[in-house]
Order: sequence, then C-alpha cells, then structure tokens
Amino acid sequence: MSYDESQAPARRPFSRSTVTVALAALVAGGLAGWLVWQGTNGSDGGGPPAAMSPHGGGAAGSSPSSSPSGTPGAPGDDEPGDGDPAAEPLAGKLVVIDPGHNPHNAEHTAEINKPVKYGNSTKECDTTGTSTNDGYAEARFTLDVAHRVRALLEKQGAKVQFTQDDDRPWGPCVDERAEIGNKAKADAALSVHADGAPEGDRGFHVILPALVKGGGADTSEIVAPSRALGELIVGTFADATGTKPSNYIGAGAGLDVRKDLGGLTLSTVPKVMVECGNMRDPKDAALVKSAAWRQKAAEGLAEGVSGFLAK
Repeated sequence: MSYDESQAPARRPFSRSTVTVALAALVAGGLAGWLVWQGTNGSDGGGPPAAMSPHGGGAAGSSPSSSPSGTPGAPGDDEPGDGDPAAEPLAGKLVVIDPGHNPHNAEHTAEINKPVKYGNSTKECDTTGTSTNDGYAEARFTLDVAHRVRALLEKQGAKVQFTQDDDRPWGPCVDERAEIGNKAKADAALSVHADGAPEGDRGFHVILPALVKGGGADTSEIVAPSRALGELIVGTFADATGTKPSNYIGAGAGLDVRKDLGGLTLSTVPKVMVECGNMRDPKDAALVKSAAWRQKAAEGLAEGVSGFLAK
C-alpha cells in the first residue's frame, strides 16, 4: 500500500542539549580508541596509524618494497644477474688479442728490420703490413677489429689483453708478441691480420702452428688445441661474415699450417692467426673498409673463441 504521511508518528525535534550530549560521547569514544592504540603500538611521538588502502594491506599510497627473491619487486631466482654464470659464460678466462703490425712501424724501419730468433730460424722483428690500393692500412684494420672482438668477449665476462694498442712507437717484435700471451698464461690467443695477395685471390684463412721443437720453441702442447680453435673460427667467421674460405690457400678448407711465424711458433698457449681477407683484391677490400663488415668479422672471431673456451 502507499505510504500516508499523515499516519506517521510525529517527529520529536532535537534539542540543543541532546546534540551536545551526543558530541561529547563521540569525542570520548575517539579518545578512548587513541589511548588503546598508543598502548598497543608504543608511544614514539608519531600520530595515529595511517589510513588503510582501499585495496587492503598497507597504508594508502604505499607500494611493495624491495625484498629477497620470490617477493614483489625482486627478480626471480632464475633471472641472470651479476655473477650469474649464464650471464658471463667466460668469467675467469683470459684472452690475448694480437693486432697485427703497428700503425707506426713504417716510421721505424731500422728497428722492425732487426732479426729475431724463433725456433731454429730467424726473421725480421716485424713488418709494416699491407694495405688496400687506396691506402687503408692493415695495422688500422687489425686494431679496429681487435677492439670490436674485445668488447664482445668482455661482455661475456672474459678478461682481454692486447699485445699492442697503438700505444708504443713500433712493434712489438714477433717473439715478444708470443711472450705476452705466454706470460699471461692466456686460455687462448688470437692474432688478427689481413692478407696482401694478388687481385683475384679472395677469402679468409686461419693459420695454425706446426709442430716445432728446438731453438727455444716447442709447440707440441698447443698444436691440437690450436687446431680446435682454428676449426671453430673457420665455421663461425664464415657464418658471421657471409664470406668463403680462401680460394688460394688451404684448398678451400680455410686452414693453413706454418712453422715460419714466430708469433705462433714461440707460443705456449693455444693460438691462431686469422687473415680476414685480401686487402689487394677490390672486392675483399670493399669488405674490410666497411665498418659493418668489420663488426661481423669481430662477431665471427669472438664466437669462435668463446666456443673454444666453453669446451
């Protein structure tokens, strides 16, 4: 039925005294609550508890704080981080990179022409290296690629040492290049070069140390691991750069074994030398002068070295 206002009981107006009594009761109740909270939480001079968030949990406006793994705001147990072997697979490994020649060798011909002994033979200390027909020097190429390889290996946790970084007037000589890796007890050593063969000769190849014993040289312990390193680099370099193994050395396999290179013969750690291309061939020269291709070359070299060290 409809509601008839005339039948409703008469409303009794509030008096001022009634309102006053009600307010007093509210104040007294609030004060009692405050005293109870202080007694249970301890008095530290702070105010009442912060208002609770409408979503429950912490105070309004608060957010989860950083905490151990498995709680909000912390990385999961399986995420890579500092010291994680998955993030730095080459941690604890030392690689010596030997950038071929020196940009200033040409200014010190007397010094670099002096003979040094390697094994049972002697050879000049070093050479100026080759260049493209328009003057891009091998020594500049090798340093550029070496820097790129170093960055890639260090990103994986390896320690990298150079034999020279354009930080000396000439050299080092080939015997000192080997000795730097030996003294460092490197896990692997990589010599970076480019060739100066006739036009039409194209591609890259990896030079391996031959078995040499005598005259202070003994490669018997490094022949096998150096070959393993070289074979890996042939595959990774080809894949990364899209170039083929040499069409003039190595019978298409991309490998060459030599006993007349002091930097290899005098090494006591696994070491290879990579001729990344022929700077005297116009097509190969266009590649080595390309920064994008040099980065690919560095990726191929670094991948081969890291694959070797991971075994």
